[in-house]
Order: sequence, then C-alpha cells, then structure tokens
Amino acid sequence: MINKLKQFIKPRYQTLNEIRIGRQQILDNYKVLEASQPQAAIFPVLKSNAYGHGLKELCLILNDSRAPFVIVDSFPEAQIVYHYFKRKVLILGEMPAKAYSYCNLKRSEFCIYNKESLSALAELGRARVHLFVNSGMNREGIKDLESFLMENAELLKRVEITGLCSHLAASEEVSNLNHQQLEKFLDDLNILRSKGFNPKWVHLGNSAAIFSFNHPALTAYRSGLALYGYSPYGEDSVYFSKTSNLKPALRLSSTVVSLQSLRVNDVVSYNGTYQAQAEGKIAVIPFGYYEGLNRGLSNLASLIWEKSGRREYLKIAGRICMNLCCLAVGDLDVKIGDEIEIISGNNLDKNSLNNLSKISGHIPYELLVGLQSNIRRIIV
Repeated sequence: MINKLKQFIKPRYQTLNEIRIGRQQILDNYKVLEASQPQAAIFPVLKSNAYGHGLKELCLILNDSRAPFVIVDSFPEAQIVYHYFKRKVLILGEMPAKAYSYCNLKRSEFCIYNKESLSALAELGRARVHLFVNSGMNREGIKDLESFLMENAELLKRVEITGLCSHLAASEEVSNLNHQQLEKFLDDLNILRSKGFNPKWVHLGNSAAIFSFNHPALTAYRSGLALYGYSPYGEDSVYFSKTSNLKPALRLSSTVVSLQSLRVNDVVSYNGTYQAQAEGKIAVIPFGYYEGLNRGLSNLASLIWEKSGRREYLKIAGRICMNLCCLAVGDLDVKIGDEIEIISGNNLDKNSLNNLSKISGHIPYELLVGLQSNIRRIIV
C-alpha cells in the first residue's frame, strides 16, 4: 500500500518520445482476422517486443480477445507473458536445453525442431509440444517426419503432441511454392495421424495466409503484421482488398528540443548533405537511428507538425544522427516543446509506416522492431 502511494505521489517523468498503442484498433484487427478464418483460432505473434508495439501492452490488450495463445520467441519474453496475459504462451524459438526447465509448463507449449529440444522437454514430464516440420522453406524444422517419429518413439511417449506446424516462405505472393508447402505439410499431418497422434493445433499460415488460404485441416493461424494493422500484401496484390479493414494501432511522436536559424547556403548535420536554399529554421527532435528512425530516411522523409489547427509536413534535413533528427521548418511558428509525429496511424499520410518503409527501402517489419524498447508506450 505504501509503495502504491509513493507511485501516486511521485511526479511522473515527462518523456520526450512516446508510442501510443490503440487498444480498440488491436481488438478490431483481431476480429477481422477471426472473421477471415472463422473455423480456426488466431494466435497473435508477440515476439520481438510485439513487433515494436510493446509486449506487456499487447498482453494487456489481448486479454480482452479470444486468443487461446500468444506466441513469443524465447523464455525472457515468456516471463512477461506469464505476468500480463491470462492464458497460454507458445514459445516459437529454440532455446538452450536448461531454459526449458525455467518455463511454466502448465501455461506453456513449445515448438520442437529437433531431437535435442525434444530430449530437453522429455526430461521435464508431460510438456506439450508442437512438432515443427520443414515443409519447403529449408530454414529449420523436421525434414523427414516419419523417420523422426520412429527414431524418437521413446522420447515422444514422455511429451504430449498438441500441435503440428511449419512456416510459409512466400505467403504474400501468388506462388506455386505455397501450394507445394501446403501439400508437404498435409502429407506430414497424415503421417502423424497414422502413428496415432491427433494434434489439436495444426498451423502453417501467417498473416498473409489468413486472407488467402482456406483448408479445413488448418485449425490455427499465426498473425503478426496484420494484427498490428498492416497489410502483408502490396497494393497490386489480388488479396490486398481483403485487408482493407485493418487499422494501424501505432502512433509515434517526439518533441522539439532545439531551434537553429539558417542563412542561405548553411549546411545541416553530418557531412553537410542538406544546404539551405533560403533563410529559415531547423527544428531538432531527440529521435535518431538508435531510437529507430532509419538513416535511409535522411533528406527524404517528412514528419508532421500540427498546432492551432495548422498541419504541415516538415522534411528531414540532413543525415539522421544517433539520437537526433533535424527538420526544415522554414518560417513556420514551431516552438521548443511542440510535438512532432514521426509515424502516423493514417495510411494516407506521408509518414505512415508503409510510406516510410517505401522511402527507406526497408520492409515494415524492420522499422517496427527497430523501435527501442525503452521508448514509453501508452495504451490509448
């Protein structure tokens, strides 16, 4: 009680950078995904700090969804899930053998890629496992399932096989590879069933497959990017229109901390790649490539300043620095303390995540997971 009182009385630190996560957008996106695959469960993928959105924050939001699991990569992430999410966690990544013993077996299920991981879990009792098969991506997984089942029959008696899973290599494309992987995966499912195993969770598809696959054998889908409101498809895809109801949930802002006057021909930031063509001002925000603003946006992207009903795009001037970024404001009445929107939640804005990705030449995943975990995240 005393500690809670101290937290209430203690002044809250006023951060200069802030990520706002829209609770309703996440829940609405989850409903869109459910509606696209009504016969299957949707497993939210929260690895890599929930794609930059905040693992703790997404757990709290998803408590109000019907998700039976959330998916993370490792034990450190699972620890956070145990504390903030009410239901189970599926640990997708491989871990050191000892790490499995740290996990809460009652609330965890594990993807198994090889004999070594299976052996570690078999030592712990009736751990629930999802056998991860190599369906054609050739990155990881069990390539010959029938041999694996025969060679590890004794170990498999000491765990409970609750899932079969794999991963698509080209799900966002119209590709024969998708069909080849599905056929291989279904063959493995038949092999597993022929040996007397009948897994509840059969999952191959990710966000893109939710909108393009329709096979009754698949009982779950893993959604990452779409959960956060971004289409996994390009605008020229035949499936793009199916994702039109997704709503970006993230908005990122910073604060002007410095103003500098410029004369004609003055240069800005490292190596003078920006040169003033007229007198004006530069505004500086404390957000650079360390915080997650990709350096490839230097001199190309524009961010939003909005004040007193006026809304303007401010172009990034010069090279983005480690912890700072300069913006050309001309003669606008920008003041120290003004808010600058770095990533907009509106797909039509120049500084939407998709547009910033195109400008920088990086995929949206990279920009999202690059957002530092120490930036304050607020559920709104």
